[in-house]
Amino acid sequence: MSSRTVLVVALALVCGGAAAVGVNILINEPAAAGADTVPVVVAAVDISRGVTVSADLVKTRACPKELVPAGAITTLDEAVGRVAYLPLVKDEPVLDAKLAVKGAGRGLAALTVKGMRTFTIQTTTVASAAAGFILPGDRVDVLLTVKSMGGEDGTGGGTTTRLLQNIEVVAVDQRLSAPAENKVDPNELRSVTLSVTPDQDAMLALAQTMGTLHLSLRNAMDKGAPNSKPVTLADLRLHQEKPRKEPPTTTATAAPVTVTEPPRRRRLGIRTLRGTVAGWDELPGASGER
Repeated sequence: MSSRTVLVVALALVCGGAAAVGVNILINEPAAAGADTVPVVVAAVDISRGVTVSADLVKTRACPKELVPAGAITTLDEAVGRVAYLPLVKDEPVLDAKLAVKGAGRGLAALTVKGMRTFTIQTTTVASAAAGFILPGDRVDVLLTVKSMGGEDGTGGGTTTRLLQNIEVVAVDQRLSAPAENKVDPNELRSVTLSVTPDQDAMLALAQTMGTLHLSLRNAMDKGAPNSKPVTLADLRLHQEKPRKEPPTTTATAAPVTVTEPPRRRRLGIRTLRGTVAGWDELPGASGER
């Protein structure tokens, strides 16, 4: 091996070792004194929705000032004693918007938005709606079915109406957060708690006393009012739904093929008849296109 090759290999080993040592120092060396950092409160463990934050559930961590998220809490006193309005994962910065205000109470009371009410429906039919796929945080429509009280009221015996629309589900049974499998066993459900206005909770109280409530799950992005009307039993007796129209599918259509018939030749000649025998004598040079 030449001396030049040995020199190149030695320089490569020295440079590589120096780079490795430098990276290791940068990773393991604590922040230099006087660095532009600020303390940020983070979750020490996973914190579920509705849990009151205590001193053992949070901690502070130095964070570069330019990386601090907007609304981050910087002291433990600001977080302790408040209820988590949204779930927090371990080491996640605690934002002020994710905690209920101090003095808002504990548990479900702290999760109730000011000016709103939380109303619990105890009907088994509602609790088992959508086979357990209705979870805390979902949006639903509340349907009311009422049987006729007798007499000729034009309903034919009962009616179902869309009583409330786009209502937030606060809790399902005793769960304030959705489980990891995103499904609740409908056999274990006993109640569903909704966030409603003071007028709406009065309607729900009367509705579940006089009829049966059902929940219809809706897409979180669907905030519009559906084009629907109350349905009566008289409507259903003579109603026959047409097949659902599927979106049209585009299929390639083959272009029509034009077949051009080749021109036929015409023949010129003299036809002869001798008794019952017919003959044909073609004239020389008399063929052509017809």
